[in-house]
Amino acid sequence: MAILDRFRIDDKVALVTGAGRGIGRATALALAECGADVALAARSRDQLEAVAAEVRKLGRRALVVECNAAVTANLDAFVARAMDEFGRIDIVINNVGGSMPKPFLDTTEKEFSGAFHFNVTTAFALSKAAVPHMQARGGAIVNISSSIGQMKGKGFAAYGTAKGAMSHFTRLLSEDLAPKIRVNAIAVGSTATSALESVLTNPVVRKAMVESTPLRRLGEPEDIALGALYLASPASAFVTGTVMEIHGGISSANLDLALAGL
Repeated sequence: MAILDRFRIDDKVALVTGAGRGIGRATALALAECGADVALAARSRDQLEAVAAEVRKLGRRALVVECNAAVTANLDAFVARAMDEFGRIDIVINNVGGSMPKPFLDTTEKEFSGAFHFNVTTAFALSKAAVPHMQARGGAIVNISSSIGQMKGKGFAAYGTAKGAMSHFTRLLSEDLAPKIRVNAIAVGSTATSALESVLTNPVVRKAMVESTPLRRLGEPEDIALGALYLASPASAFVTGTVMEIHGGISSANLDLALAGL
C-alpha cells in the first residue's frame, strides 16, 4: 500500500461529538475528505447542518444528531441512529468537553464533578455504546484531551484533572480493547476556536500566549484534525495507548488565570 493511501479511510463510518464547530468540525471534515461517512453530534442543529453540508460536498454521507452529550442516554441513542443509518461504526472521536478556568477556592464540588462528567464520562459512555459494533472488524477511538492534563496551570483544578483522567483512561482502555480496537488521545494545546474567543480578543493576552509558545502561534483546528486523522487511519496501525502532544512545543500552560491577569 502506498504511503498516502494509508491515510485513506474509504467507506469507514466515524462518530464525532462536539462536531458543530472548532476541532470537532475540522476533524469531521478531515475524515470525510479521506473517505469516511460521518455521524455528527452536538447541541446546535444549525451548526451541525452546516457541517453536514460540507461533508456532502466532499462526496460523503452525513448524519445529524442534535443532542446534549452530557446526558449519556443521548450517546446510546447517537450510536443507535448511526447504526440504523450506516450499519457499521469504525471510528469514534470523543471530542466533546470543556470547562472554564476558575480559582480553586471558588470551584464548587458540583463544578469539579461536572468537569469530570463532561470530559471523561461522556467518552466512557460513547465508547462503551459503540465498541460492541466495532469488535468484529476492529477500529479506532480517538479521545481529545488537553495539554493542561499534563502540565501545571493556575485555575485548572477541575478541567486539568478531568483531562489528566481522560489521558489515562485512554491508556487503560487501549489495554482492554487490544488487539482489535486501537485507542489513542491527543493532548491539545491552546487552539484558536470559539471556546477561546473571549480571551483571544484581548491583544495583550493573545500576544503573551503566542510569545510563550515555541512555534510562535496558536493552534488551528486543522492542526488537531490532522492528528486525529492519523490516529484514526491505517497510517497509525501500530499505535495504541498513546497520548499525542499537539501544542506548539509548550512545556507549561500558555493560558491560565495568571497569564490572563486574573
